[in-house]
Amino acid sequence: MKKFVIEPTKERIVAQAGLAIVGNLLNQTNLVSRLNAYKLPDISRYPACSNGDVAKSYIGLLCQGKSDYDNIETFRDDAFFALALDIQRVPSSPTLRQRLDQAALVEKWKTILHEESLDLIRHTNAEISPVYAKDKPYIPVDLDVSPFDNSKTKKEGVERTYKGCDGYAPMFAYMGQEGYCLHVEMRKGSVHCQKGTPNFIQETIQSARKLTDQPLLFRLDSGNDSRDNLIILLENHASFIIKRNPRKEKAEDWLNIARKYGICCEEREGKKVYLGSIPETIQIKDQERNIRKVFKVTERTISRDGQIFLIPEYEFETYWTDLEVPPHVVISLYHNHGTCEQFHSEIKSELDLERLPSGKYETNGLVLHFGVFAYNLLRLIGQESLKKQDTPLKKKTTRRRIRTVIQNMITLASKLVFRGRQWKLKVAETNKWLPVFTRLYQAFY
Repeated sequence: MKKFVIEPTKERIVAQAGLAIVGNLLNQTNLVSRLNAYKLPDISRYPACSNGDVAKSYIGLLCQGKSDYDNIETFRDDAFFALALDIQRVPSSPTLRQRLDQAALVEKWKTILHEESLDLIRHTNAEISPVYAKDKPYIPVDLDVSPFDNSKTKKEGVERTYKGCDGYAPMFAYMGQEGYCLHVEMRKGSVHCQKGTPNFIQETIQSARKLTDQPLLFRLDSGNDSRDNLIILLENHASFIIKRNPRKEKAEDWLNIARKYGICCEEREGKKVYLGSIPETIQIKDQERNIRKVFKVTERTISRDGQIFLIPEYEFETYWTDLEVPPHVVISLYHNHGTCEQFHSEIKSELDLERLPSGKYETNGLVLHFGVFAYNLLRLIGQESLKKQDTPLKKKTTRRRIRTVIQNMITLASKLVFRGRQWKLKVAETNKWLPVFTRLYQAFY
């Protein structure tokens, strides 16, 4: 094996060339001007490091999968970091922490981040893929709570979650099969998933209407089986599939209903599956609205390995929906709701946000909004990269993972050169990601 000689150089070697693409996307927003125009409490009108520079610096960190404030120190003397993100002055770690603490005391920064993120998705004409029910397209909107494990910390708001760990339990709303994040709400760990959800649904519908005119299909799990949610969705003409909470219902009772109203299918010897639906009505103000209660009941008398049961086993699952489609379609559409667990994973693991950096609850809520903004930026880059087959990854996919975007498009090595009154990024011609990097940079310029 050859021995390498390690030497310092004055050449500008860049390890995160993809931040140039992030900078182009940020320049398409009004984020900087809106943040700079808002004066924070106890911060001068014209601080040495502007609000816009603080925000873009932190977004630049998150787009590399780094959430800790101290990581900014690496880039304080990095010419490319400032050039790529159009930053006049990169803040120090204490400045970043203190500014976010101050910004978290007001709701304005969260509102600006939320609105600018949606505007960017709309401005770039991002494709939002529908799902189909009886040949009719619906834009899926998935709402779900995801526990953030912050065990063995003394952070404000850390409480016991339903997963059995100490942490937070924020709620997310994702849109389309691509998984753009529409909305996020920070919550303490012990807060029930239904608390505040009706208002969250109302805000999510308003956000979704800004991005699409197509019919919406909301999907929620059994923790959000509430009449309040049904009423809000029906009043706003949004379709839904909500898994019902069985509460004290018994499988034997549902088996009798299934035998009377359902269709039986024997999938194998000793296993029968009943599918069907029951019409229901719900009172909204002075009128009644029709919805359906879809059910799937499974009866097992023989196990898959041939063991005969002395007592049959029964399982059932039921759903609220207003879709006029066969029961198996409703169940299939709901099962696709599980994809949002991957979106949670990308935010928690790939953006390094599960163990939030601050000890203050409100600040962590603001950091989560920054994380959603960065998540949507990286999602836009990933989806744009799929429009042509010029990447080294030949496996066909409909969604590029955030980890893949960070590893191959953000942390791209290059050399920064100033020549002929132009800044140039020189990437090795043998780098297989050069064509897609060039295309992405030009697409968002």
